[in-house]
Amino acid sequence: MSEIPARAEEPTESTESGGPSQDAPLGDAVWQSSPPGSIYDYVKVASFSIGPDGLVDQWSLRAEQLLGIRAEDAVGTDPIEAFIDPDLRERGRRKMTEILDGREWTGVVPFRTPGGGAGSGSRASGRRGQRGLAEVYVMPTRTEDGEKAAVCIVVDVRVLRSIETDLAASQAIFGQSPFGFLLIDPDLTVRRANQRFASTFGGTPDDHRGKGVHDYLPRAEADRVSATLRRVLETGDSITDMHVTGFVPGTEERRHWSVNLYRVHSGSGRPIGVAWLGTDITARRQAAREAANARRNLALLNEAGARIGNSLDLETTARELLDVVVPGFCDLATVDLYQGLLVGDETPPGLADGSAELRRVAFSSAVSDAPFLGTGERVKLGAVHHYPFNSPCADALRTARPRSVPAEDGGLVQSTLAVPMVAHDTVVGLVQFARTKGSEPFGDRDRDLAVELAARAAVCIDNARLYRREHERALILQRSLLPPGDPEASGLDIACRYLPGEAATGRASEVGGDWFDVIELPGHRTALVVGDVMGRGLRAAVAMGELRTAVRTLAQLDLEPAEVLAQLDEIARGLGTPSGVQQATRAARRPREADLSEVYLATCVYAVYDSVTRRCTFANAGHLPPVLVEPGESALMLDVPPGLPLGVGGEPFEEVEVELPEGALLALYTDGLVESRDHPLDEGLQAFVGALTDPTQPLEDVCDQVLNTLDSHHGEDDIALLMARVQGLPSDSVGDWTLPREPRSVGRAREYARARLLAWDMEELVDTTELLVSELVTNALRYGEGEIRLRLLLDRTLVCEVWDSGLVQPRRRRARDTDEGGRGLQLVGLLSAAWGSRRTPRGKTVWFELPLPGADTQLTDPAEALLSLF
Repeated sequence: MSEIPARAEEPTESTESGGPSQDAPLGDAVWQSSPPGSIYDYVKVASFSIGPDGLVDQWSLRAEQLLGIRAEDAVGTDPIEAFIDPDLRERGRRKMTEILDGREWTGVVPFRTPGGGAGSGSRASGRRGQRGLAEVYVMPTRTEDGEKAAVCIVVDVRVLRSIETDLAASQAIFGQSPFGFLLIDPDLTVRRANQRFASTFGGTPDDHRGKGVHDYLPRAEADRVSATLRRVLETGDSITDMHVTGFVPGTEERRHWSVNLYRVHSGSGRPIGVAWLGTDITARRQAAREAANARRNLALLNEAGARIGNSLDLETTARELLDVVVPGFCDLATVDLYQGLLVGDETPPGLADGSAELRRVAFSSAVSDAPFLGTGERVKLGAVHHYPFNSPCADALRTARPRSVPAEDGGLVQSTLAVPMVAHDTVVGLVQFARTKGSEPFGDRDRDLAVELAARAAVCIDNARLYRREHERALILQRSLLPPGDPEASGLDIACRYLPGEAATGRASEVGGDWFDVIELPGHRTALVVGDVMGRGLRAAVAMGELRTAVRTLAQLDLEPAEVLAQLDEIARGLGTPSGVQQATRAARRPREADLSEVYLATCVYAVYDSVTRRCTFANAGHLPPVLVEPGESALMLDVPPGLPLGVGGEPFEEVEVELPEGALLALYTDGLVESRDHPLDEGLQAFVGALTDPTQPLEDVCDQVLNTLDSHHGEDDIALLMARVQGLPSDSVGDWTLPREPRSVGRAREYARARLLAWDMEELVDTTELLVSELVTNALRYGEGEIRLRLLLDRTLVCEVWDSGLVQPRRRRARDTDEGGRGLQLVGLLSAAWGSRRTPRGKTVWFELPLPGADTQLTDPAEALLSLF
């Protein structure tokens, strides 16, 4: 067996090259130093030979390492007896006979090592060896004498399986990576590329073999990247998130990549190249730039909010704007304001074409020898001028939109924005922002920011005009707080009139604090309110607005009329208490009167009408009494205790309940209708009652007749007139049932609701109503007290009410996923147009409202609502 060396794995000769050249021609001898760094380092192939007698006659070092037996212990032994388990030895001898007869054989053979291992010095140390699985390659051969022998190559199966797994994982990671993946050899050429890289730069992965970074990047960038690759190869230091800029072939769009580099080693630790992982970050870089610009713009806006508008002086406000924008936003800027605005005109005068006269009120520059901005002759600070019709500045003033101003040839300025100063849809002037050469030109975001900055300054400048328009603004405020359009109410026909003092007298007058309101309440009830704040002017109008808002809020709480007025009285007394700043200001003006506080007094009548019972409950706070006209009867003033005005406090308010017959007419009004300097109040009241002679006329005609009849009794005060004709809810539009306090009442409630809705031809509402009625009745059984009352009301909407004697108000909460209950009120909120609860003299009422079929509001499907709660 001279063909087989005793040490098959040992190198025969070495060089100092450090490894084989990867460019050596095929077939040339390649000499390398130890360790070789080849695939054999991973596989660890072992070999031994078997002589004609079937015994081991040569044993390699790798065989010692793999099988754990020294050569001197292995040579001369029968491999079948030494290494094969007893139950497999007979089969092994047959195979050995076949091999020695000249047949090749390959297979997987289980083996065991003797106790003690390779270094034990004995094959039988008394300890049992380890078991393993080897893949064996047996090749028949002949000795020098021509006798039959065999050469055996042995590999540990576990090592082979590990290599297979590693190769499969490497291929999966390389091929399926979402990053561009390259393997670059020590010559800095691409040895391997994945499909992701090829899909970006074109071709197939094989097309990129042998290319270098200069084939993909501009020269300067390629030189930088090449130097980095060499440094990684030499030092082994990894590079993370290196930004590389270049162009995708066939496009002119600049792209940015984030690249990670690390050195790759062979099994022996020899560097064999650099791994390149790259991802496109162009969008991320763009987003980062936009975020930086947004932060800068936000900082400018914050600074503008803090520094602009600290003075009501127009020129000072303009200079404050330029202090913010130069040099943080632009290199130089100017502000021009309409001359008419500066001289005190209410509206800036001038031509609609933008050529009206302006005055330059502010200029700022961060550069020396600042050029002129705009078109025309040089304009000095403080000079009055105008822009030519065809200029971009005139166009900006004319259209109220920003315009770009072309740069002059050879000039210092390269980008200019002309931005109109717009406040409340009124152009008050023009700002020009300019950037000199070397700065970044204005972009779309810069344009938006310039518009915002100019708008903030314009609002501050326009405040001067607002102070001159107090009377007009107060009047607008007063009218805006009145109900818009024609109020609607269940069971009532409503008509109203409001006349400010100047409209009633034909003379200019300060606005007053009269108001009226119509507020819909649950259960087809309606609150009617008429009130009057004593005094005149803007402060009275503001107080009126606060009281009206408070009334609407208190009404939604469903308080009794007397309780509403009691709460309103507390609010009115709070309006008369000045703040600390007001007290200090008054003390400075009137040192001796600094402890005095102005008291806001107001009168108000509040009524709640129930369209089911046709009963109306009144409470009065120092207001004139309501007037009632029943069919076929003369008008009369209702005997409602007047009470004290709001803001006085100290006395409770009384309630009066009146049943109103069908067709009755109710009138609420303010004293401006019946009182003037020339006619006493009693005379005006009698005239008012006498004017209601034919209440059967349309309400709009009745209102006009009253105003015409009492024309001579009007004073300078505002007039508020609210008239309502009773149209009670028909009995066949009401379903009312009393249910005993037992579980069966839930099913009965559903049956009652279904039957009544089908009788009303409201089949589309049956499923939703049954579900919600079931929830409310169940809650009443679980948490309420006493008998349960169910009521359905049909008018412009469908209202369902469930009454019980309990005082605990329902509270909607969010149920957890594991809770078995707690979703009833959530379901009511999802399926109904509105829902709520209110106290009653003997408990509480929980209600919900559904729009009628055909209404604009679409009902939520009950099944979908149930699913959304889980």
